[in-house]
Amino acid sequence: MVWFVFAIIFIIAAIIVPILIKRYSEEDHKALRRVTAITLSALAVIFFALSCIAVVPTGYTGILTTFGKVEDRVLAAGANFIAPWQAVTTMDNRTQKAHMDASAFSSDIQQVDLQISVNYCIDQQTARDLYRRVGTNYYDNVMLPRILENVKATFSKYTAENLVAKRDVLSSQIVQNTADDLSEYGIVIVSISIEDIDFTDAFTDAVEAKQVAAQKKLTAETEQAQLTMEERAKSERAIIIANADAEKAVIAANADLEVQKVQADATLYARQKEAEGNREIAQSLSSELNTYYWIKQWDGKLPTTTLGESSGFMINLGSVEKSPE
Repeated sequence: MVWFVFAIIFIIAAIIVPILIKRYSEEDHKALRRVTAITLSALAVIFFALSCIAVVPTGYTGILTTFGKVEDRVLAAGANFIAPWQAVTTMDNRTQKAHMDASAFSSDIQQVDLQISVNYCIDQQTARDLYRRVGTNYYDNVMLPRILENVKATFSKYTAENLVAKRDVLSSQIVQNTADDLSEYGIVIVSISIEDIDFTDAFTDAVEAKQVAAQKKLTAETEQAQLTMEERAKSERAIIIANADAEKAVIAANADLEVQKVQADATLYARQKEAEGNREIAQSLSSELNTYYWIKQWDGKLPTTTLGESSGFMINLGSVEKSPE
């Protein structure tokens, strides 16, 4: 549109300037009038040609308007031919990033100050409708209020203690809710990151005190568990030693029994052999052999005593006098 205005100005100038030169000049400058008219006309043609070309950068969509009215035609990236009286507004379709500060309350009424970053882009197919409905300032008019509203609604579902641990869950829920709200405008929420969560000093001190107490409790429980484990290990070692001693005693007792059994078997065998020898000797003895051994072992002395017919009567043979011959 600007080039078209310049073209109109130069066309008018190409007509008026030669007339003024002829009227107010004392001499006839035909050549000057001709050069001036040609120059201004050439400039008018150049500006008119420029007003018919619209260049849309890569990653943008060109919104074509005619005297403020949005046309159905959408211009793609590159050079596009348009009417000189038409204007082009570019809409960025690339992924953009915005930072914002927000505040919210948890379910237990704890105030939270937040720093949030949002990655978003515009759907190229619906860029014309977005421009028609909202304009180019869609971030401040549509996105920012919806995001802040969803942040507050999401944070109010969790206690303050759970907010830090569930940061990823919070981001996912905010993205889902915001994407649903902005889909009708053709705005795509790529991601929302909660970069910082800041609580009040009183709540921070209370959380730190609770964490210190929990850490002390955990340390005490760990030490107690260590002592219990050591005592259990001692008991197990004592049981193992007692079992080993008992097994040694059983082995020793079994060994003694085996030795005694062997010795008993040996004694029994010896006795059996002796008895068998005695039987053989007894079987080999006779009255003549007994008399022979008795005579062989006799020392030539007669007995000094003898028993009478009654076992209770004994006669001393030494006291009997010898009869004279």
